[in-house]
Amino acid sequence: MREQYFELSVLGSNEQSLKELAFELGVIAIEELENGFIVRSNDDLELVELGIKSLAKALNIPISTQIQIKNNSDWISNYQNSIKPVKCGSFYIRPSWHEASKDSIDIIIDPALAFGSGHHESTSSCLELISEFCVGKKELKTALDVGCGSGILSIALAKLAFEVSSCDTQSQAVESCLRNASKNNVELKEVLLGSIDKASGKYDVICANIIADVIFLLANELKAKLNEGGYLVLSGILDRYKQRILAEFSELELIKNINKNEWGSFIYQKIAK
Repeated sequence: MREQYFELSVLGSNEQSLKELAFELGVIAIEELENGFIVRSNDDLELVELGIKSLAKALNIPISTQIQIKNNSDWISNYQNSIKPVKCGSFYIRPSWHEASKDSIDIIIDPALAFGSGHHESTSSCLELISEFCVGKKELKTALDVGCGSGILSIALAKLAFEVSSCDTQSQAVESCLRNASKNNVELKEVLLGSIDKASGKYDVICANIIADVIFLLANELKAKLNEGGYLVLSGILDRYKQRILAEFSELELIKNINKNEWGSFIYQKIAK
């Protein structure tokens, strides 16, 4: 282990696209804060900072950034001590260094190695919607997780006995999803490198916990791949996009909308005509 590491603080926004850019630039660990996030690496983070600032400017998102060099002695253990398990609907999301819950569906996700954990509002809302509308419904058998990231939603659906297909455009996410599925002793039907066009057939449940701009690009395919009577879960959507989401998916029946802070999540059903 090197004696020192680089820490980049990004304050002022939890915009998902900024974090996704950091992963695309080679970062493997992000710590989320209430008003931003922290990136840590053994390598200089100047290029990552430049990329995040450029994207934030293009999206008109005001942020402040700072890079510091810190001692590498014990930040991992301090970080692990700061991550606590969280209950989301029927699920108990915990890092591997915490004990399982006896009265919830157990999911192990180590945040330092993952693209998503139950601590973010968009993910926790997805899990709550899955718990409310997908648990115990034997007529729902197949599921697709678009933008699977850590695989947390794929794992949740697999633990509910769904046949799950997952996809993500980032190879690191595919690897993370497969690793976490193995850690949770669940088998996914397939984990595909790419977007929704890589998945064949139709599904009873589709989850897309991704940024709104990508949801709009994939809207027609999301609707086309949903079986009649099936549920579409959309999340990762900032409040300013709510009306556009409602308009884009108006031919589906809105079952429930959850808002947490600035994040919105929606579950739709495709009603048979």
